[in-house]
Amino acid sequence: MDSLAPLTICGYLWIAWYVVWIAWAFQSKKTRQRESISSRLSYTFILGVAVWLLFFGQRLGGWWHRHIFPATAATGWAAVAIAALGFALTLWARFILGSNWSGNVTIKVGHELIRTGPYRFVRHPIYTGIIVAAAGTTLALDQTRGFVALVLLWLGLTVKRLKEEQFMRQTFGVQYLDYSRTTGAIFPALLRRNS
Repeated sequence: MDSLAPLTICGYLWIAWYVVWIAWAFQSKKTRQRESISSRLSYTFILGVAVWLLFFGQRLGGWWHRHIFPATAATGWAAVAIAALGFALTLWARFILGSNWSGNVTIKVGHELIRTGPYRFVRHPIYTGIIVAAAGTTLALDQTRGFVALVLLWLGLTVKRLKEEQFMRQTFGVQYLDYSRTTGAIFPALLRRNS
């Protein structure tokens, strides 16, 4: 198998996912409350650097291109499968979230606290899926810059998640606190506590 094939497939998966995501964005409720521009910049810059490193950092030299795993067909196809699994999770979560979704930290008019589908297990399954898809792509890329990008992606999504959770606590109060106690933020809690 061509060593670039898994990375190329991952790239096509990202493009297809992005097109679907943008098309779906027009089906959201009107916004009632939105974060400030400075709040948004606090994580979009980090996410932008992560995306640049993962997809456009070819011109970086030195250790940025150091390989970590031996390139094998099994590793390549595992990378594609991991990325596809991540995208499937984001699409499932986005479908369940429905018109409550927003690309920014917002509260929608008539916002609902969704606790079904993947939201039964994690509060931010879209972020989970993006991280998993990026992990698959990083495995296919097999360069240090991919792993740095993955860490930055995690950091940026953590900053955004914390801002979203502040909005959700303000909107749903005790209901959201109870939900937080029984679910993981990005990955399922190992020991779910009953409230």
